[in-house]
Amino acid sequence: MKTILNVIWLILCGFWMFLGYMFAGALLCITIIGIPFGVAAFRIGIYALWPFGYTVVDRHDAGAPSCVGNVLWLVLAGWWLALGHVVTGIVLCVTIIGIPLGIANFKLIPVSLLPLGKEIVPSDQPFAAR
Repeated sequence: MKTILNVIWLILCGFWMFLGYMFAGALLCITIIGIPFGVAAFRIGIYALWPFGYTVVDRHDAGAPSCVGNVLWLVLAGWWLALGHVVTGIVLCVTIIGIPLGIANFKLIPVSLLPLGKEIVPSDQPFAAR
């Protein structure tokens, strides 16, 4: 089932969200300070390309630098990417088939706003990263 959802997701919105994350990552990697943020954008972009079957868990070894980085990320790129998820989520929820995809878009909003200190793991082993 998750493969079917991933294929429909890829066709309807996943590819475009992936391109948005790749564009944000490339812009953030222009400066040396932005490279960690660009890497986070690339990581989340791959997750946004094929999200079903994966989940986001908190990393317990993330500390104050992740918190400061999340504030910078929110200002630089997070709210743009979250806005993209909100818009595509609303558009997808218009149809009955798109409702699960719209809900998945809404679930991507927290990680698009505050990605540092998080890890993407397969859904069947969400506690393996700890």
